[in-house]
Amino acid sequence: MVSKVRSMGLGGISGYEISVECYLSSGLPSFDIVGLPDIAVKEARERVRAAIKTCGMTFPVSRITVNLAPADTRKAGTVYDLPVMLGILVASGNITQLSKDSAFFGELSLSGELRHVAGALPMALCAERMGIKELFVPADNAEEAAYASGVTVYPVAHVTALLDHISGIKRIEPAIAREPKPDLVPLYDFADVKGQENVKRALEVAAAGGHNILLIGPPGAGKSMLAKRLPSILPDMSHEEMLETTEIHSVAGLTSRDQPIVSTRPFRSPHHTVSAPAIAGGTSNPRPGEISLAHNGVLFLDEMPEFNRVVLESLRQPLEDGCVTISRASSSATYPSRFMLVCAMNPCKCGWHGHRSGRCICSGDSIRRYHERLSGPLLDRVDLFIETPSLEYDTLRDKQRSEPSATIRARVNAARDLQRRRYAGTGMRSNAYIGAQQLNEYCALSPECEKLMRDAFLRLGMTARSYDRTLRVARTIADLSGSEDLAPMHLAEAIQYRMNMLI
Repeated sequence: MVSKVRSMGLGGISGYEISVECYLSSGLPSFDIVGLPDIAVKEARERVRAAIKTCGMTFPVSRITVNLAPADTRKAGTVYDLPVMLGILVASGNITQLSKDSAFFGELSLSGELRHVAGALPMALCAERMGIKELFVPADNAEEAAYASGVTVYPVAHVTALLDHISGIKRIEPAIAREPKPDLVPLYDFADVKGQENVKRALEVAAAGGHNILLIGPPGAGKSMLAKRLPSILPDMSHEEMLETTEIHSVAGLTSRDQPIVSTRPFRSPHHTVSAPAIAGGTSNPRPGEISLAHNGVLFLDEMPEFNRVVLESLRQPLEDGCVTISRASSSATYPSRFMLVCAMNPCKCGWHGHRSGRCICSGDSIRRYHERLSGPLLDRVDLFIETPSLEYDTLRDKQRSEPSATIRARVNAARDLQRRRYAGTGMRSNAYIGAQQLNEYCALSPECEKLMRDAFLRLGMTARSYDRTLRVARTIADLSGSEDLAPMHLAEAIQYRMNMLI
């Protein structure tokens, strides 16, 4: 007898439907799984066999063939344990035929319990698109999958509970997604920062428009400290952004029963020894890297010149396109990567070039070689360059608290809300990614601004890309001030941030 059970698979961060076909025939007892399964899928044979027996049912003594269709797509992971087991039980007559509107996925333990799997949300969203009405998933994945509003998600803790539900003995209550709330993570506050008002202003502009920023200054000036406080002023995430970010984190296995959805913007800070595959994504089965895990959030590179040049150059295309495609011999995957790049660096190898103490020991050639670790094309993709000077003693001893993060964040949220309304229906969410059409429409220059921009373009040797990025920053500065049109003071501040480009 042949049985078919609907299930789901993952390709990148997109789900697709899998049909699990089971065929029982006469002959020597065997259990084969076909359809390009990896080792984890093949090992499902032993988990399924043990789970069926420990749940008090009889494992069929037959020649069992399980096909995972489409058979020309590579299958990976443990999500097929549950549908394989159900297919065998249906084919052997232990349970009745399953509804065609139902789909199943989950990893089995040897005792019949269902364990958490990666990628529950993208698979649930795919089930919704495929018209599936009921989705049975491990209990630890249920709340995450329930954010797919068009499908009823049933949490399954144990196989016996699922079989009781199918037979009508005891129904399983559907999972309900709770309202996403910001994670209760303690955030550093800008109120604790002494001085550095110009740097805090630049970080506010960057957060309001989603712009890339580079902090340049000597050791101990507060570059890392300021960057770590950036999450406290980032704008609130929309529901769509939460789902997008959660899909990536779910595929990477970073969601859990306690944290089913990502509700605050990610802040990723990899060490400078990180490899290019870890940044962009990789392995034989493509997985999301740091730039994708930072989607809709921040990627912070501390001591930027210390990173491998290949790693830094791998950022160029994702910064421009907002996505990264990882290609391997067996498969390829495209992951979104619209992140805000925040970098920090010293002005030279020893760190003290230009410091008032005069203790820099670097020669001119040494400083030049240090700067050359960052290529021109990469720096051209940075929107704001801001010098972070050392603080004076009196500033450090000042007891007065600075402006709190909550106040700054309110201004950032107001600016982002304005941008969302302005670009509604265009696919753009912030000024950092607006295209040529939006630049012409929303960054129109008055004669006075035109003269200012022309002089800056010639004096600073701007490229077409840096010209566009300067206009985008000016648009954000105008949004923070509540101005509909660009004024000379908005453009002058944006130009000033490019004048601080020391490299």
